[in-house]
Amino acid sequence: MKIVVLLKMVPDVVEELEVGSDGKSLEADFLRMILNERDAHALEEGLLLKERHGGTLTVVAPEAPEVDNALYTALAKGADRAVKIPLSPLPSSRAVAALLGKVLPTVPDLLPADLILTGCQAIDDLDGMTAPLLAHAWELPYLGLVTNISVNADDKTACVTKEYSGGTHGEFDVRLPAVLGVQSAQQPPRYVPVAKVRAAMKTQKIETVEMQDGTAVPSVEILTMAKPEAAGHAEMLEGPPEQVAEKIAQVLAAHGVM
Repeated sequence: MKIVVLLKMVPDVVEELEVGSDGKSLEADFLRMILNERDAHALEEGLLLKERHGGTLTVVAPEAPEVDNALYTALAKGADRAVKIPLSPLPSSRAVAALLGKVLPTVPDLLPADLILTGCQAIDDLDGMTAPLLAHAWELPYLGLVTNISVNADDKTACVTKEYSGGTHGEFDVRLPAVLGVQSAQQPPRYVPVAKVRAAMKTQKIETVEMQDGTAVPSVEILTMAKPEAAGHAEMLEGPPEQVAEKIAQVLAAHGVM
């Protein structure tokens, strides 16, 4: 089995994010980048499938601060190959998908793959459109919000579990190759010791794609960026249930809801 996992670095929201002086981007001086959580689950799911069925797993990530550490960590966890795409940050999932759709087929021995896995969304791209747009460009089936993948290697199919709202799940038979947006792996992403990551840095390498001239992608301009403005605080309704219910009815009526 041949698996490709697409990774992305995102801002660490543990620290307070600040808008840069240009008003269009985040302040980079104190910005720490980490691997997108859903992509970490996609990697874990890919590693589990590789362990069960054999084959190879390649991780691919666009250039970003700290991306080398993330790629070496993936190699230390069990990935066979790491590929980095040198590109400046792109403002939309459509632009990212357009670029990856053109560049990835040019990477030697990368495609075709049985499974292309990625996170179903990222904290800086909640619409999660990169994977379905890639699937559309490559004319491959796509499923998102995936929580389980069971592969039948003999007939090149996979039984994929997709989560819906309200705790409902659906199971789909998907013919491979396919693109899947992973929400959560079958187990938490594995921990790898720092010593093992350092060993991977010494013994393995990250391949860098040579971008071809004239690779144009759709452009979306960010006009302005601002932090949410603090509004009024919530009003706590106190008193017996009958009085609270009457107050709620009055509030709803005042806003035209009832």
